[in-house]
Amino acid sequence: MRTEGMEVKQRGRSHRVSQGEETKAALLAAARALFGENGYAATSLDDVVARAGVTKGALYHHFGGKSELFQAVYEQVKREVSDRVVAVFLEPDPWQAALSGIRLMIEAQLDPEVRRIALHDARSVLDWEQIRAVETRFGTVGLRGVLRRAVRVGAIEPQPLRPLALLLSGAIAEACLYVADADDPGAALDEAMGLVQRLLEGLRPGRTGERAATA
Repeated sequence: MRTEGMEVKQRGRSHRVSQGEETKAALLAAARALFGENGYAATSLDDVVARAGVTKGALYHHFGGKSELFQAVYEQVKREVSDRVVAVFLEPDPWQAALSGIRLMIEAQLDPEVRRIALHDARSVLDWEQIRAVETRFGTVGLRGVLRRAVRVGAIEPQPLRPLALLLSGAIAEACLYVADADDPGAALDEAMGLVQRLLEGLRPGRTGERAATA
């Protein structure tokens, strides 16, 4: 009897956990759609719970408030972009993988939902440390990985990879803003990628000697 009682309690606990996860997922989906459509300022928590079909009490059980909910959505968006980019970064040729992955990082910002959440609203809702932590986790780490592979196969010269990845991440972030706000995003993307490629070409083996010889 005691064993049966413990099993019942465990099933009940598992059911509550499952319900909680479903509620949290519904809140994130609703918030993401509303933040993407209307922006942070024009979205209320009443809008979110109404779309999610839950109570405001359920929202506060999972999130401390609107800004915390936005941060969770922001991280979700960045994680999804990162997953797609990392898959490209793992392609066999690390040099081409780096170029293709960086292009995808910038191109992702052409999605209106991604652009509004990850570029425009994030900078007004979250502080710099929060943004930098997410950018590092979902951007810089993957970039550092593909650069390490490029060094190993001799596609670029050995470099201090952490600062290199951070510097490139900053340049890519500015490229994302430039492309997202351009009148002709396609042309701006090609322009930005041309510059990214020139920057990376400077890391190719032998380029340092060539520059010294022509200086």
